[in-house]
Amino acid sequence: MYKASVRAKGIALGLAAMLSQPVLAETPPTEFKLGITTFLSGPASVFGKPAAAAAELYINHLNEDGGILGVKIEPIFIDEGVGGDRLLSEYRRVVQEEKANAMMASISSGNCKSLVPVAEDLKIVNVMWDCGTEKIFEEDSYTYSARTQANAVQEMLSSVVYLLKVNPDFKTIAVVNQDYSWGRDSWDIFINALRAMKPDVEVVAELFPKFGSTDFSAEISRLQVLRPDVILSTSWGGDLDTFVQQAAQRGLTRSSQLVLPLAESSLERLGTALPENVIIGARGDHYFLHPKYKNDPEFSGFIKEYKESTGSYPIYSSFHMVQGLAGLKAAYEKAYAENNDQWPSQEQVAKAFRGLKFKGLTSEVTIQADGQGVEDQLFGLTTKSKEYPFMILKDVMVMPGALFARPLDAGKGTEWVKTLNMTKFENIENLAE
Repeated sequence: MYKASVRAKGIALGLAAMLSQPVLAETPPTEFKLGITTFLSGPASVFGKPAAAAAELYINHLNEDGGILGVKIEPIFIDEGVGGDRLLSEYRRVVQEEKANAMMASISSGNCKSLVPVAEDLKIVNVMWDCGTEKIFEEDSYTYSARTQANAVQEMLSSVVYLLKVNPDFKTIAVVNQDYSWGRDSWDIFINALRAMKPDVEVVAELFPKFGSTDFSAEISRLQVLRPDVILSTSWGGDLDTFVQQAAQRGLTRSSQLVLPLAESSLERLGTALPENVIIGARGDHYFLHPKYKNDPEFSGFIKEYKESTGSYPIYSSFHMVQGLAGLKAAYEKAYAENNDQWPSQEQVAKAFRGLKFKGLTSEVTIQADGQGVEDQLFGLTTKSKEYPFMILKDVMVMPGALFARPLDAGKGTEWVKTLNMTKFENIENLAE
């Protein structure tokens, strides 16, 4: 079992403090209500439901070990698939009427951008557990929100570095991304970094089909005419699955190398639709066959229990969910210790996130002073396996997160990546597998 990885270090102290707190201390709740937004309906639910399943498993083990500072967690799931207005309403309701003690939001970058200011108004601790947009902390500062994983700058810059390490001689590239903030912003970062490191690259097509598209025939036809050396797609969920399946059926994957920085989440669903040697990213170092952790009892215990519970292997949204929960627990423990072993306020917990170091199921995460998380990045190339009925990864690299995090005094990430070259990343090598 992986329970050792979630055992609350301060439970004994927490229970004692609850019985002997001074009158002016914060009163511990009888249950820790945690609002969690994730896609439970729509095409993105192929990504959101696995995260919800991971939350339920991990919270069960947290509660067996005392929850958060001795208080058991009660999750309240909110469906991101209901649309922006209803999501906003439900978020407020869970905080104001259900009296949530903390919130975890969201998957969608657009939803994160709309909910972070709401968390600020409501003065509620808000863990951005999956969304990737870098703009939230670049364009403003917030007290109550922190992100427990990397952002688009780290993820796209590491994508460029891996591409240039395994295929440095390509000449042309095209992009097929979802037409919303993540799709547009991730491409801006990627192409700015790529042009800084490979100035001779030619962009032959920039295609942005609408979010939730089910037919990519127009995009595929155009790409078959242009025949770019490389096709990038930072799409995810059902959109990515559909694009890859249709591209494979029409032979596009045989004429261009695919670079799919979010496709770790699609490996099992796509089966053998993916060809050999597609570049796959994991939005962090989240992969069920992680070369460093696959034989670790805590890691492998979670993989085993998740597979038995759901019938599938966990994907990076599952790992991000666990990471968000682990970060929230660690922040409460830090705030508790800094508050003379008394139950902390929302402000104290929010402050505790800054500078926090914690570990989910893979490598340690560090939260910067602005609330942005820094985590390692894993990439590999698809290859067939006798053991699994879907593609797994070879030539795996795990890249140190600190190399890819924008310094806080460096301006916007889209500009910072323009100043970089491959010398910074020359010592990154494949892991033994």
